[in-house]
Amino acid sequence: MRVGRGPRGTGYDHRVLSRRAAPIVAIATAPGRGAVGIVRLSGANLQPLVLALCSRPLEPRQATLLPLRAADGVAIDQALALYFPAPNSYTGEDVLELQAHGGPVLLQILLARCLEAGQGMGLRLAEPGEFTQRAFLNGKLDLVQAEAVADLIDASTESAARSAGRALGGAFSQRIEALREQLVRLRMLVEATLDFPEEEIDFLQQAGALAKLQQTGVALDTLLDSARQGALLREGIRVVLAGQPNVGKSSLLNALAGAERAIVTPVPGTTRDRVSETIQIEGIALHVIDTAGLRHHTDDEVERIGISRSWESIADADSVLFLHDLTRCGQTDYEAAEAQIAAQIAEQGPNAAKLLHVFTKLDLAQPGEPLPADALCLSARTGEGLPALRAALLQRAGWHALPDGVFIARTRHVHALQRTREHLQRALAQTAQATMALELLAEELRLAHDALGEITGVFTPDDLLGEIFSRFCIGK
Repeated sequence: MRVGRGPRGTGYDHRVLSRRAAPIVAIATAPGRGAVGIVRLSGANLQPLVLALCSRPLEPRQATLLPLRAADGVAIDQALALYFPAPNSYTGEDVLELQAHGGPVLLQILLARCLEAGQGMGLRLAEPGEFTQRAFLNGKLDLVQAEAVADLIDASTESAARSAGRALGGAFSQRIEALREQLVRLRMLVEATLDFPEEEIDFLQQAGALAKLQQTGVALDTLLDSARQGALLREGIRVVLAGQPNVGKSSLLNALAGAERAIVTPVPGTTRDRVSETIQIEGIALHVIDTAGLRHHTDDEVERIGISRSWESIADADSVLFLHDLTRCGQTDYEAAEAQIAAQIAEQGPNAAKLLHVFTKLDLAQPGEPLPADALCLSARTGEGLPALRAALLQRAGWHALPDGVFIARTRHVHALQRTREHLQRALAQTAQATMALELLAEELRLAHDALGEITGVFTPDDLLGEIFSRFCIGK
């Protein structure tokens, strides 16, 4: 339906365009001042907009220096314009990029000019991640690669950035696709056996289906291990420093950070609230949280609130360092309080595998005094024991270097791979039955296949897509 013609005879009416089909525009560079700022447009047939904004046609994929003018002809800025016709663009649609000077006010003026010129085409502001979402929907990227775009932008360590680059380049997707192809071949064998039950040929036995299923399981376990390492790289580890007042939590935070991030005094209760610092160990981001000292009785209302927040942090932690003061070990009151805190951590904190006991103030301990057996002892002042602590944190988190490099991954990828593994294990259990139920075997292989497809976006619900792309920055 056409109810009227837009400017320059475009024939578009934004009321009849679906939201997904409408062209979009956004500032594609970070907020603030910079040497260059980019305004990006994407949509079907942007040539009328190119003429309206640039006053001339553009050669595809060639930078052209030209004046950008307001509707009344007054120059807004001298800028570089690049035009990428579909399908050879980031989104798979026509894309126009205007590279102007990077002043925030100037970019807003240029954005308003684009919206004014594109009003008859239904041009609208892009939503967060919508350019990359269109690239996914148009087959330019799969879902893993699309997520890797955001992960590359958000990377907090060099290792995370390199790993996101591997995922963006297709390293993760290729391994997923290889597993999916193996499952397709297995499903074909099972379906052939189901479709021709009267045949004397045992398709599964003849093709060595059991061995192929076992090999697929081994490959999946290897991929799952890589994905877990990738998720650690992306998300890091939340480490909470817990213990009684004045056991050295703030000193340890400063020692790990290499800077005075927390106030350290001999006065108990100096730390009233959580203090966070992100550090790197072998490229893994450790989000270290110093908490208020734990004690059961205090008349200070502010300190009580701080202690309550400490327990909240302990409950949410990936790893808890329970700090013990070597200079007070053996003191009756101190040991009684330690036992109370330990019991409460066991009740509402992480599981035992995530709890690490650390004995502090090694430099102040009495010479010759016996240390706890197999204890991790350190001195935040001298640095003794810090390397062992760093290694223990990585080991507790499950990190280990992989020979072929790590690609970035997300928790949803790990969960999908775990579901795939569960269905494969059930399929293997069916093959071990004296009377194999081929229908159940076929169903488990189908479910495993679908779970893998969720990772790359082959079988991904629309609501999950919305959640994923809503976390992107606007303009990407």
